[in-house]
Amino acid sequence: MVQKNEYMLLFRYEPSNDYQPTETELKEMHQQWGAFIGNIAIQEKLVSTHQLGFEGKQVFADQTIQEGIHVSEKQMLGGNMVVKAMTIDEAVGMAKNCPILWMGGSVEVRAIQPM
Repeated sequence: MVQKNEYMLLFRYEPSNDYQPTETELKEMHQQWGAFIGNIAIQEKLVSTHQLGFEGKQVFADQTIQEGIHVSEKQMLGGNMVVKAMTIDEAVGMAKNCPILWMGGSVEVRAIQPM
């Protein structure tokens, strides 16, 4: 059996205080995410997935602590998924179906290396 590698898909998007999705839109997004994750799981390529909350704290090298989450270039990290794939290109192929893209977000695909 050929060993598959693990890749992390990082989901980023630009939050908006101006627009809040309707109940119908939220239901549709939930279904899209369920189908996306379910399709990967059915192929036995899903390792784990996590949605990140909106509360957090940042700890810096000088031991100071800042309330809130890191937002870079107006984007925040919304979650991640670890998948099994033969190559990074296969993992990128999975990422191309991610619902975050339909929201104007992005998916970063990174190889996972054991520590």
